[in-house]
Amino acid sequence: MLSRLSRLSRPKILAVCALPVVALLATAVFAPLPFAVAQPGSTADVLGSNKGEPVITISGAPTRKTEGRLLMTTIVATGPGTRVDLGDVWDNWFREDRAVMPYDSVYPSGDTTEEIERHNLDQMEKSQDTATQAALKHLGEDPGKVDVELRLARVGGPSAGLLFALGIVDKLDGNGSGGDLTGGRVIAGTGTIAADGKVGAVGGVELKTQAARRDGATVFLVPKDECDQAEAELPEGLRLIPVTDLKGAVQSLSALDKGQRVPSC
Repeated sequence: MLSRLSRLSRPKILAVCALPVVALLATAVFAPLPFAVAQPGSTADVLGSNKGEPVITISGAPTRKTEGRLLMTTIVATGPGTRVDLGDVWDNWFREDRAVMPYDSVYPSGDTTEEIERHNLDQMEKSQDTATQAALKHLGEDPGKVDVELRLARVGGPSAGLLFALGIVDKLDGNGSGGDLTGGRVIAGTGTIAADGKVGAVGGVELKTQAARRDGATVFLVPKDECDQAEAELPEGLRLIPVTDLKGAVQSLSALDKGQRVPSC
């Protein structure tokens, strides 16, 4: 090989040696990578209706008419069968309305679309049950006498737990003083919730804040541990309120309505 190369001109030698490098680069550019590309998704008012039916229906206790909106937020990501290559990563990395996320953080369970949808819907159902437990415990209501039904189609995952719990609290008790928990505002947010009311982190908060502001929210409730992430791409006109549990979220919204000091990121 060396004797053959010695008979070639310098440009030809460089061209021959570059061929393997070009091939490797081409392979890297077009090879699928373990990432998903996400963008702001839809929002849904948990105090409103879904396909003509109330999202939250409560029986066994008196409910109140609410004003304002409580928006749960979502992200939309490339599907499990979508190839994401280096070009896709490069194109979306610097866009404020896109996020390149590790595949496993978006789809932690299952390899097929059907498996993932089944897992996400299961997580949503568990989240609804837990949100009901947390809200009724916060209000001191007997879960054996109060029945809560939650309806929200085509949304999966556990990240709406906090907003479901707040919606239940608002319908049953408002701000505790006869007013609305929202203060008539459009409040958005995200966060998982445990039966004891603790709020957990979720993914894609920087995209969810964009969805919230797009749909009219002026306040966004964010898990405290994700304040930095939410601030990184915070839309103008959207105020962040960090939360660690349901009690704190209710107190912050009540204080906001009264013009009192409210925690900030």
